[in-house]
Amino acid sequence: MHYIINLVRNRNFVLVFAVIIGLVLGDFANDIKSYTTYILAIVMTFSMTNIRTSSLYPLKSLLKPMLTGALLNYFAYALIMIGLAYFLIDDRDLFYGFVVIATTPPGVAIVPFSYILQGDVEYSIKGVLGAFICTVFITPFAVGWITGNDGIDSLDLFLLMVKTIVIPLLISRILLMPIPFKLVDKIRGKAVDWGFALLIFIAVGLNRQVFFSEPGILLKIALILFLTHFVLGMVYEKICTLLNRNPIKVMSENLLLTIKSSGFAVVTAITLFGQKAAIPTAGLAIFVLLYLLYLSFRMDLKNKKAQK
Repeated sequence: MHYIINLVRNRNFVLVFAVIIGLVLGDFANDIKSYTTYILAIVMTFSMTNIRTSSLYPLKSLLKPMLTGALLNYFAYALIMIGLAYFLIDDRDLFYGFVVIATTPPGVAIVPFSYILQGDVEYSIKGVLGAFICTVFITPFAVGWITGNDGIDSLDLFLLMVKTIVIPLLISRILLMPIPFKLVDKIRGKAVDWGFALLIFIAVGLNRQVFFSEPGILLKIALILFLTHFVLGMVYEKICTLLNRNPIKVMSENLLLTIKSSGFAVVTAITLFGQKAAIPTAGLAIFVLLYLLYLSFRMDLKNKKAQK
């Protein structure tokens, strides 16, 4: 029983479990897909309690990491992903799914993993916040421009950003007050993990037939996601090493470059372009998890070698 409880508490197990259940019991995803926006808003609210208001001061120290986070997240990553998808993906809806991923804000998991991977936590917090603020304005414009406003209303997309980013950010400030935070701190991790898992279940479940019947498409999706996470991250680190950059700050920038909010991508893709566009976003969740595991194992191996 204790072993089962530990599994349920493990973030990696929960997300993998969501993918498996989505493939097995995916028909139930149709029954809850209309609640995706609300699920995401709750998840984002709890996630943003990782961003302490005190970390944002002094204000003049915000500019550089905020701009860096926005440039890495929306320019470098987006340019490569959209370029790869343009040449490798023929299906319009799948391509739009990659456009959504490219313009999705960074994952809030960047903050705790900056600590785990010995990065610059304060720098990561400011970079994530900068990218989130830019999301509200950049994503509606970028998605509309790249897709030619194909069946979407930029105002609707802007309102979606307000519902899933601005309002949760404001509510999270209230939850950081001493009394509510006592409860929030106890349930935050599980609320975020299981909320994201539910969104991944919906994305996989709605497209379970594709996962079983079209392996060629899945391979192309996997290739693009591998290149824009593992390869892009390693190339960025290599360039920074050659330039003698601070490795602590480089680790935070690596996360800002490669870690996207899979839950946000799932909801935006389904809301704007339908369930098929959510297939790449389901893959995103898997590759983000794999990349974070890779960085964690690499850090453990490095520390073991240093102790010898």
